[in-house]
Amino acid sequence: MSRKGQSITLSVTERDKAELEAIAREFGMMWGDDPNISKLIKAIAQRQLIIGKNNDWQESRIRALHRCIGALTDIGQIEQAEIIAELLLERGELSTPLRNEIQALLGNTLPAWRVQIDRYILRQQPFQLSYQDAAERVSNFTIRYAKITPHEKREYLDCWCEETTGNLDIPELTHNWCFRLDRILDAAVSQVDGEWRTQLDEIDVEMHLFSGLAFAYQAKPEDKTNEWLPDRQRVRRVVRGVSSTFWFNREVMQYAPDCVIVSPENVRDRLKQKLLTLCQLYDIETKS
Repeated sequence: MSRKGQSITLSVTERDKAELEAIAREFGMMWGDDPNISKLIKAIAQRQLIIGKNNDWQESRIRALHRCIGALTDIGQIEQAEIIAELLLERGELSTPLRNEIQALLGNTLPAWRVQIDRYILRQQPFQLSYQDAAERVSNFTIRYAKITPHEKREYLDCWCEETTGNLDIPELTHNWCFRLDRILDAAVSQVDGEWRTQLDEIDVEMHLFSGLAFAYQAKPEDKTNEWLPDRQRVRRVVRGVSSTFWFNREVMQYAPDCVIVSPENVRDRLKQKLLTLCQLYDIETKS
């Protein structure tokens, strides 16, 4: 007796089949080493993958983003140009010549290990990153959450790793690491078992803003509270989710003395130590 509903037959061209296999590979729908279209279709049916329109952008938007790629490349902002290029490649409106041009741009700049990292992030697949630094020291990290983030005009891999040895951040954030991608000349990337986390570890940091900064401050996506203090005139209170005190302190130092960290104490103490060191370098006496 036949088992109805257990199989379907697809009538597609070889090109469409290749595209389906590429999508299956991208999302980790594999049978051994080969992409599996059946798994891809099953994931769509079970709403693990959501299908949306991918050809409804106006030509003016495509043209503007394409110009942004060229402008950013001209001023040396390669990482930002690549982010826009990858966004455009996801669209179905691109003409073949434009798609080939953008693929050539990324092909000239992205090494194979970086492409693999992007795929694992897209699939929310934990992975191991192994690389050798300039001192020929080999580092291995088991990564269970990651995202590509621009920090100060450079592209970094912000990630949550099982390993904490050598991390100099506060104890609550020692699982969070930040790797500058252009400093990694070569790397080995491989899949590992286990669950993908939803985000980096994070703490709430409260800061008070004064003077013109209090009025000019623009809220950031990480801000959880942004309000005027009712009992203190012209003082803005901001509570932000922070995953790295290194990058947070670098931002706050730009706004001194109009920005003061209030809590937690260990984050406040770190900035105080930086300020004391700065005073010593400039021969400024401080009270003991």
